[in-house]
Amino acid sequence: MSTSAARAKTISLADYGITTEDIHYQLSADELHDHTLQSGMGVEADSGALAVSTGEFTGRSPQDRFIVKDAVTEDRVWWGPINKPFDPDDFDQLHKKVISYLNDRELYVRDCFVCADPNYRMGVRMINEYPWSNLFAYNMFIRPTGAELADFKADWTVINAPGFMADPEEDGTRQHNFAILNFTRKMVLIGGTGYTGEIKKGIFSALNFILPVYRETLPMHCSANVGEDDQTAIFFGLSGTGKTTLSTDPSRKLIGDDEHGWTPENSVFNFEGGCYAKVINLSAENEPEIYGAIKKGAILENVIMEDDGSVDFADSGITQNTRVSYPIYHIENRRDPSIGSNPKHIFFLTADAFGVLPPISRLTPAQAAYHFISGYTAKVAGTEAGVDEPVPSFSACFGAPFMPLHPAKYAEMLSRKMQESGTNVWLVNTGWTGGPYGVGTRMKLKYTRAMIRAALKGELGLYTYDTYHIHSVFGVAQPRSCPGVPTELLSPRATWNNDEAYYRTAFKLSNAFRENFKKFESYAGEEIRRGGPQRYAF
Repeated sequence: MSTSAARAKTISLADYGITTEDIHYQLSADELHDHTLQSGMGVEADSGALAVSTGEFTGRSPQDRFIVKDAVTEDRVWWGPINKPFDPDDFDQLHKKVISYLNDRELYVRDCFVCADPNYRMGVRMINEYPWSNLFAYNMFIRPTGAELADFKADWTVINAPGFMADPEEDGTRQHNFAILNFTRKMVLIGGTGYTGEIKKGIFSALNFILPVYRETLPMHCSANVGEDDQTAIFFGLSGTGKTTLSTDPSRKLIGDDEHGWTPENSVFNFEGGCYAKVINLSAENEPEIYGAIKKGAILENVIMEDDGSVDFADSGITQNTRVSYPIYHIENRRDPSIGSNPKHIFFLTADAFGVLPPISRLTPAQAAYHFISGYTAKVAGTEAGVDEPVPSFSACFGAPFMPLHPAKYAEMLSRKMQESGTNVWLVNTGWTGGPYGVGTRMKLKYTRAMIRAALKGELGLYTYDTYHIHSVFGVAQPRSCPGVPTELLSPRATWNNDEAYYRTAFKLSNAFRENFKKFESYAGEEIRRGGPQRYAF
C-alpha cells in the first residue's frame, strides 16, 4: 500500500535524515482506520471502533524509560530509578539506527498541539511506523485547524518505531525496547514497543519538566471537570483509581481525563485533545459516556472480541490494562475549549485494597501535602506475578514515572496554589470496604459519585466535631453523614465488624506510608511530616 489515493498532502522529512518518500501526512481518522484494516494490523468491532493488539507490551515499561543527561538536565532532573540517565553519544548513535530503519518503511506523519491554553501551546510532530499509532496521536493530541497547520512549527518531535529492536550491548538500553527523552534535541525516541501509552506519556513527561522550569506552571497527573456554576474540580489518581470514570460525570462538563496544567493566572488547561480510558469491566450502565465514546474513530487496545465483533469487556485474557483512545469530541458533555477556572475542590483518589481508609475524608493543608507526595494506591492479587495479597503502591505526586523533577518541587507548587485559592482537598477511597481485597467488596461507583457531588455542593458540612470524626490512625476527618450514602459505609472500621483485625490492618498500612515517606523527610517540613498517619510497632 505504498502510495495512497487518499493522500492529499506530502511532506519532506529530510531535516530529520529521513529520505523515504513513502510518507502519509496528516491523514484523516477514517483514512488511518482504513490503512490499519488494509494492512492487517487491526479489525473493526461492531461499534465501528478499530481494535488492535499492541504486541509484546500491553502497558508502559518504566524500567526502559530514560532521559538524556546533558547540560539542560544534569542539575535539574531527579536522577534515580525513575529518571534513568542516558548518554548523549549513545542517544545519537541509537537515533541514527532508528532513522536508517525508518528509511525502509512506509511512514505516517502528524502535526498537532499540546496544551489547550493558547498561551502555553506547543507544536509536536509525530513520525509513526504504524497507521494506528498515528491515529492514536490524532485522538490524543490537539488537532490544528487548516490555518494553524499552514503556519505550524514543531517545537518537539516524537519518533515512534515499534518494529525497531535495540541491541542493549551496542545501544546502551536495558533491553530491546526504549523510550528516551532528549531535552536538548527536543525529541522523544521510542522503539521496540507498540504500546501507544509510551507516545502520550513521552511528550507529557517533557511538559512536566518544561512547564515548571520555564513557565511557572504546575503540571498535574489528574482529570478535571467543571459544573454549571463554573466551579472546577480536579482528580488526582493512579491507574485504576477512577480518575477517568469520576471526571466523566453526566452532571458536569469534562475538561480532560489525565494531564493538566495550573497556570500562574489561575486557570487549569488540558494537555490533550482526547481520552485514554481503561475498559476492563466497562459497562453502559456504570460509565455511559465512555461506553458511548467507543465508535468509529476510537481505538480499542488488547480487548477480547467475539466472532460477531462484540467486545467482552470483562475478559482480561490478554491484559488487565485493556484501553480505548478517542478524541474528546466523542464526549458530548465536554468543556470547549478544555480550560477551567481556579479549582475549588481537589480529590486524591486511591483504590485502597486493604479496606481501611474512609470512602471520603477531608484533609488539612499538611495532610494534603503529605498524601500528594506519597501518592498511594494498592496492587491487588492477580494483577502481577507473585502478588497474592494487597500490596501498598506509592507513586509521588500521583505520577512519579512521568515527573522529571524532584517530587518536592511539584508538592511546593501545589501547596502554594491550594493556599492561594482556598482549595478544599479530599481523600477518596474508591477501593475496598468491609475488609481487604478478597474479603470485602469494592465501593460502589454510585456511592463514590454521591460523596463527590456532596463535597462539590457543600453538603458535607462545616469542619466541626458534630459533622466529622477524626480517624484514630490516619488522622483524617471523615464525615458522619452524606446524602445518598448509607451512614455505616462512611466508617471503614464499622464495616469490618472486627475491630482488632481492622486496626492491625490499618496500622500495617500506616507503617507502609511512614516507611515510604522516609526518602522525602529531608525535603519536608515538620508540619508536613505531621500530616502523615500514626506509627505502631507490632
